[in-house]
Amino acid sequence: MGSLAADIANPACPLNPLDPEEFRRQGYLVIDFLADYYRDVATYPVRSEVDPGYLRKLLPDSAPNQPEPIETILKDVSATIVPGLTHWQSPNYFAYFPSSGSTAGFLGEMLSTGFNVVGFNWMSSPAATELESIVMDWLAEMLRLPKEYFFSGGGGGVLQGTTCEAILCTLTAARDGALRKLGRGRIGDLVVYGSDQTHCALKKAAQIAGIHPDNFRAIKTTRADAFGLSAAAFRAAMDADTAAGLVPLYLCATVGTTSSTAVDKLDELCVAAAERGVWVHVDAAYAGSSCICPEFRPYIDGVENANSFSFNAHKWFFTALDCCCLWVKEPGALVKALSTNPEYLRNKATESKQVVDYKDWQIALSRRFRALKLWMVLRSYGVANLRNFLRGHVGLAKIFEGLVRMDGRFEVAVPRHFSMVCFRLAPPQLPGLRVGEEEEEEINEVNRRLLEEVNASGKLYMTHAVIGGVYVIRFAVGATLTEERHVRSAWKVIQEHADELLKISEF
Repeated sequence: MGSLAADIANPACPLNPLDPEEFRRQGYLVIDFLADYYRDVATYPVRSEVDPGYLRKLLPDSAPNQPEPIETILKDVSATIVPGLTHWQSPNYFAYFPSSGSTAGFLGEMLSTGFNVVGFNWMSSPAATELESIVMDWLAEMLRLPKEYFFSGGGGGVLQGTTCEAILCTLTAARDGALRKLGRGRIGDLVVYGSDQTHCALKKAAQIAGIHPDNFRAIKTTRADAFGLSAAAFRAAMDADTAAGLVPLYLCATVGTTSSTAVDKLDELCVAAAERGVWVHVDAAYAGSSCICPEFRPYIDGVENANSFSFNAHKWFFTALDCCCLWVKEPGALVKALSTNPEYLRNKATESKQVVDYKDWQIALSRRFRALKLWMVLRSYGVANLRNFLRGHVGLAKIFEGLVRMDGRFEVAVPRHFSMVCFRLAPPQLPGLRVGEEEEEEINEVNRRLLEEVNASGKLYMTHAVIGGVYVIRFAVGATLTEERHVRSAWKVIQEHADELLKISEF
């Protein structure tokens, strides 16, 4: 415990934590710091090379009792924080999915944070609500969503934090709608469906929403269907559940799965779901961005027969995390499931029924002014440029795919739809899937080693998936700074490590 004297404030510290001039001075320093970071980011090892617990060894055991200058803090950021970062904005980042940043997205985030409004209902900050409604209609128009998803058509859009929240909110709405008809006691009979490629967010949402663990269906997909969920398999699962006295409730159909960017057969699935009154949510978290391009829009054909649709603007749409765009045809379903109306939030605007209170469209009460950064991105770049940015990334993925196909030791493991290529080292002595399980596992192990050695080099970063028992390496193009030279350099690194690995392997 410090003495009373030790708690006397340092006169060098500003008495006002929001002093405009000090904010201006420090703000310039931070902007300069970040500008230098982006200038140099390609020189850093893409994947952090620190060991677990590294930071506790570098930082003091207790917070400082007296203030420290921003200059000292930024030096410590460079010395202690930057080495522990995986550099998602590096042009050599090809892992997971992109988190494509932009000047407009970052500055929009800065404005949002600077205003620091808490826009839970219209009255709490009218501009936050109204801009969000407008921007969501703009995006719906860019995606050519049917009129039922627009506010003018009885639907509407809302900005969630992540797809996990979008799925949970829509699943909760579907659950409550079904239980109002069936009775609350039937919750144990409700069944949720996805494929074995569906994001784990669906299973987590089902757990939170009270769906019995035995009533979660991850329907098997096959190579013959390019690992997309088929309507036949979905119908068979629903038929079996109905025969057992269960109630099909909710289907999460995916456009661009996490493992391989597979596309579920949306048209057919919506028809099958309608036969039993199942809520269909379309999860296009990664690939939805590309659907603003006319040539990719057919991937979401059938969305007009779904109940809800979402994509993450913070993935491949140049908008900083977090920003998930969700549209629903029936906002009332969300409101009935998620609304609370305590006395302290009562106001004339809400009671007039002429405004949107977004608190009733999401899990939490508090919410950030996310629309501001999305508005900045749309205005700063325009639809035409955004389309061309996305097309550019797809073009780079096509170049990488061509390089893979030219090397007979490698194969493209699944069809490429967007800007991610799933590939693997498949030595000619053990071609593809025509080998037995033991040999296939040997190939999987070689690819595990290849990925780890490439990543350990620090020159690029990729991640993996296991699809139909096959270990594949995922090369996801989408970092804003990535150019063709980075893709070709990455392929050279991969080939070099493959050369070394095959020399010491049994192949």
